[in-house]
Formats: sequence, structure tokens, C-alpha cells
Amino acid sequence: MRDTPLSNCERLFLLKAIEQKKRLDGRETYDYRNIKISFGSDYGCCSVELGKTRVFCQVSCELVPPKDSRPTEGIMFFNLELSPMASPAFEPNRQSELLVTLNRQLERCLRNSKCIDTESLCVVSGEKVWQIRVDVHVLNHDGNLMDAASIAAISALSHFRRPDVAIQGRDVTVFSPEERDPIPLSIYHMPICVSFAFFLQGSYLLVDPCEREERVKDGLLVIAMNKHREICSIQSSGGIMLLKDQVLRCSKIASVKVSEITELINKALENDRKIRKEGGKFGFAESMPKERITTLKRDEVPVEMTDVKETANDIVNSTETTTEAVPSPVLVGMGTAQIGEGIVNSWALEEDEEDESQTEDRKTDEVMLISDSEEEEVVILHEEAQKSTNTSGEK
Repeated sequence: MRDTPLSNCERLFLLKAIEQKKRLDGRETYDYRNIKISFGSDYGCCSVELGKTRVFCQVSCELVPPKDSRPTEGIMFFNLELSPMASPAFEPNRQSELLVTLNRQLERCLRNSKCIDTESLCVVSGEKVWQIRVDVHVLNHDGNLMDAASIAAISALSHFRRPDVAIQGRDVTVFSPEERDPIPLSIYHMPICVSFAFFLQGSYLLVDPCEREERVKDGLLVIAMNKHREICSIQSSGGIMLLKDQVLRCSKIASVKVSEITELINKALENDRKIRKEGGKFGFAESMPKERITTLKRDEVPVEMTDVKETANDIVNSTETTTEAVPSPVLVGMGTAQIGEGIVNSWALEEDEEDESQTEDRKTDEVMLISDSEEEEVVILHEEAQKSTNTSGEK
């Protein structure tokens, strides 16, 4: 399914706003959207929200034979998936051009930059090494997937812990987390991608473009950098020609943004480490905003609570003195009122009033179904009953 294209009016509106240095969400030209990083209960489980763009990352490991060309190094494997739930433009089980591009950029950012010590993943040289698998799932697409994916991947790798092992000859024993504490990965630096979108043949640029801004862009420049201002990878797409000054300007902006994002990741890791050490509650459920969700709502009705005791006694006395002909009270309303520290339930009692004629008819008359053939007999019986009453009255 293809996404709905922008109309000419929308495209013209976006370009005019960019010319006036205005954005749809009120940000400035070089501003990032709000970034939220949360970790799951298991190590290596991370969720990143970049505005409305949401990415989930899970890191896992297993013992596998090493590559023949590098028998003493571990293996890094990256897999990025575009779920149809993220956008109607994504189709399941299909290698789109966007998916291939994102996978390659993620590998260049993390694996080719040598940010992880792969030699520390070797268990037995030439026989067994650790294979680290990084699975990135896009849950919601609102632009700038590459930056969100790189933040989620490096955060999950920094949070991940592999099991401890013991080697006796050729035998390898893997210990569970209950037996021995898991071991973190050796990470040298944190490369993070910063995306720049160019408009009107490179005349204007925006940092962290949203999904609608990406539709009208002419080109995209992605710079992967760490906080030491070392460029790990750089890639340009869109077919526009960029000047040397434009690239240098983007690299300076990227260095500032990478330092801020790295500090944010370190704070999130430190908070998670502190909560786990203190034995507090952690995980995605604890990171959600604390909001009470109620299924039922009772509207509070103002009730006059003066002379409650006297009114209740009057109601009880009146119900005791009623005759059998009076129907039982009917409950018509209910409310709550606060008195001190307790809650008092009050209700209004309503009695159905009936005319005396209706009560007498209810006592004497009965509902009868009379056919046409029996109507004459009923009339004769009624006349005889009237004669008997008249004779008794004369006597």
C-alpha cells in the first residue's frame, strides 16, 4: 500500500514556511524533537521516542563458530524492520529501498566504526565466539528514522550484558545470571547519526526533519559522529551538489547535537543502573506516565445534608403508618456527599400516587377475556345480581 501523496497546496505551504524559517511543530531550524529513552526489564532492551517517531531495539547473543578470515573476533549482526503498523507505506516481508538504505547506514555507523571491541567476544579462538545480534523495529514513523535507530541501537548495546563463561579444555560452560553476574560489552565510543534535510536546491537546511518535511526535501545528509568529534560515516542522498562550506557547517552542528544526545544516553543508563542497584521498580511499565485509568465514572450530585437524622426518622415513621393499598417506595436517584472523612450515600424516595377510584377498581375489578358467545350470559348474570341487591335493600 502506498502512502497518500502531498497535494500541491501542502507542498507549497511547507516550502514557504521553510523559507520564512518556520516549522510545523514550532521548532527552530537546528532544534531536535523531544527524545525519550527507556529500558526494559531485560538487559539490552531499549525504546526510543523521537517526537512521534518510535523505535524499539533488542540485543541478543549466542555462541557461534567465527569467520575463517577473523578467527579471534566476534560477529556483529544488524537487522532493521519496517513494520506495517508504523506506516501504511511499509509492506511486510519486502525489501524496500528505504529498508536497505537504513540497514547499510546502521552497519556503517556501528560496525564499521569499530565502536565495540569484537576481540573481547572471542571465547575459543577459531571455534567459538559471541555473535551479537541487534534487532531494530520501527513502531511509528514520523520522520528521521535513521537518527532514532542509531540512538536506540547504541543505547541497547550499552545496556546489554552477555553471560559469563568458563573454559576447561575444549568445554565451555555458560553461566546463568543467577549463578554469575553478566558482563557488559566493551564499547570504545558512541557513534550517533544526525540527519540534515536540504530544500530548494540546498538553499535551506533543517535538522531532524519530520515525515512531511522529508516528502518535500531535495536531499539528505547523514553524519555519524561521536562526542570526540570523530566522523564515523557520512552519506549524502538525493542527487544535490553540496558545497564544502555546507558540509563543514553541518559537521559543526552535528558535534553539538551528538554531545547532547550522548549525555542524555549516559543519564538514562545511570538512572537505570541506580534503580536496579537499589532494588526499585524498572522497565517499560514503570517508565510510562502515572495516570489512573477508570472504566466507570460517577457524577457527584449535590445533596442537602442538613437535618439528615430528623428527615430519616420522618421517612421511617411515614412508611410504617402506610396502608397495604399504598405501593412500595421506588428508588429513583443516588448521589454522594462528603462529610468530614466519611462518604454518606443519600437517595431520593418517590412514591407513586394513585387516585382513589383507581385503587377501588383494582380491588373489585379483574381483567377478564370474554368471547362474543359468552357476552349475553354475563349480562343476564349481572341483571340478576342487581335485582337481588334491590330486594335486600327494600327489606
